[in-house]
Amino acid sequence: MARLNYHHLQYFYCIAKTGSIARASETLHITPQTLSAQLSALEDQLGYQLFDRIGKKLVLNDLGKMTYSYADEIFSLGDELINSIKNQSSGIYHRFTIGVTDVIDKVFSFNFLKEVYSMDESIKLVCKETSLDVLLSDLAVNKIDAILTDTPLPYNTSVKAFNHFLGESGYTFFSCKASARKLRKNFPYSLDGQYLLMAGEGTEQKANLLAWFEQLDINPIIIGEFDDSALAKYFSQAGYGVFCSPTIVEKNTMKQFSVSAIGRTEEITERYYLISPERKVRHPAVQHLISSGKALLESPIH
Repeated sequence: MARLNYHHLQYFYCIAKTGSIARASETLHITPQTLSAQLSALEDQLGYQLFDRIGKKLVLNDLGKMTYSYADEIFSLGDELINSIKNQSSGIYHRFTIGVTDVIDKVFSFNFLKEVYSMDESIKLVCKETSLDVLLSDLAVNKIDAILTDTPLPYNTSVKAFNHFLGESGYTFFSCKASARKLRKNFPYSLDGQYLLMAGEGTEQKANLLAWFEQLDINPIIIGEFDDSALAKYFSQAGYGVFCSPTIVEKNTMKQFSVSAIGRTEEITERYYLISPERKVRHPAVQHLISSGKALLESPIH
């Protein structure tokens, strides 16, 4: 097969994005007849149709969707190259976009991410917080530069990316000050029958805690599950139950939420990863955060 004509691919990409040859011709300042001919030339070269013609509409078929996915990656890489060269020449990286899975403790996220500003005062930090699945989708299409998460990249994912293990922390359990003295005695067995506030469904923290409780034959009463760990802390502060948080943020948690530590364990841990895309040019903040993140996990956060 002859080498792919990237002009033809760009024309196809514009047609797919705008939804019609007429709108694409206005965007590209090319006559509809010329654009239609270029699309036909690409389809002839590839050996298959890219659109299903439904009346006057062009709808991407399965092969068209696959081709669009490749085209999107190709042109995104082109944009990345131009931006990287521009930023290298000026010495400024204006924007760093990172996704953070919603289970990560806010105190840890803050102390981890603030290191970005030690690189260059002109950098703009954009932080998006949601589930890992959503963030991986954004990473795949170059919408974000990295992901901070408590789980590694799933083995069965199609996203091309790297895992960078930053470190791990054991867990500390907390309660309101009125209950703390009683619960410290015979910890962790003192948790049996106690009200517990924990992370939401599908999180590593929940799975690890439940497995640990089963191993020790401890049966706390789970009265709340929270995607936002800060909300669980407020409920515990008000006396509704016990919660746990990474030991690395223990001192800050007690100070900020006026709760007391009742016990610690390293039999289960929260692990931290930075996931970066498999790109030719990596944002310099990624390597900086890998180094600073590993250093952060070597001592408690105050």
